[in-house]
Amino acid sequence: MVYFSLFTISFLGGSILPVSSELTLVGLLGTNNYNEIGLLIAASLGNILGAVCNWILGFYLLKYINKKWFPFTQDQIRKASLWFKKFGIWSLLFAWVPIVGDPLTLAAGVLKSHFFIFLSLVSIGKISRYFFLYYLVS
Repeated sequence: MVYFSLFTISFLGGSILPVSSELTLVGLLGTNNYNEIGLLIAASLGNILGAVCNWILGFYLLKYINKKWFPFTQDQIRKASLWFKKFGIWSLLFAWVPIVGDPLTLAAGVLKSHFFIFLSLVSIGKISRYFFLYYLVS
């Protein structure tokens, strides 16, 4: 159940909600009660899938940008798109960065970036961040 909870928190943190999966992961790692690799996998998969949801929102749902329920403003999308165009596809390695990362993954969808390249770069960045946290704690 703990792994599923961490997966869910990480998914929400990787999507549009301001949730900190890092604090949850570090807290769980600090207890030494759970399989560390299992925690890293749950957090990584959840966070990556959250970013995939952002990509899908950008790719398919941008036409709903003026709806109240749409999670990003036009200004956020414009800024993220400009940053994405300026630094290119490699900027997705920084999709884990708070505040910038979520709109960046949405911008990748808006700009129709290739999904498997998107998935690869986002995965590298997000998994690396969690392993870095793991090494800080252990």
